[in-house]
Amino acid sequence: MYSFPAEATWRTSSYTQQQNCVEVADTPGLAAVRDTKNRGHGHLLFETPEWRAFVGSLKTDRG
Repeated sequence: MYSFPAEATWRTSSYTQQQNCVEVADTPGLAAVRDTKNRGHGHLLFETPEWRAFVGSLKTDRG
């Protein structure tokens, strides 16, 4: 099981809209995603290659 540091620095996507607010934080090997409006409800963890593949697929679909 992975643990994510509580002191991680979260950032909001530059593409975030009012209705779909998400934040992402990275550490070596992991990325965490959480709902900006419900930060206390936890986060989802992804291994870095998984997260990069997901973001890459979004960028490809836009083009």
